[in-house]
Amino acid sequence: MLGLQLADTRVYREAKEEGREEGRLEGESALILRLLSRRIGEVTPERRSQIQSLSINQLEALGEALLDFSKPEDLEEWWRSLL
Repeated sequence: MLGLQLADTRVYREAKEEGREEGRLEGESALILRLLSRRIGEVTPERRSQIQSLSINQLEALGEALLDFSKPEDLEEWWRSLL
């Protein structure tokens, strides 16, 4: 047709990048949830869902903060600091 390949289109590149970003978010939230479970015990389903909806910057901040967590209340205190 016009000699364009699908991979050369702007829409394709944007969709591919969006997919990468979503994958990164899912991977980071999964890792943080596993680390939280090891550090302070199981996270409630409600809090788990909320963590999965955090932005990449918030996930990174939580990842750093959880290194200092020793009890479930530490997560709740961190969560209140977001508000």
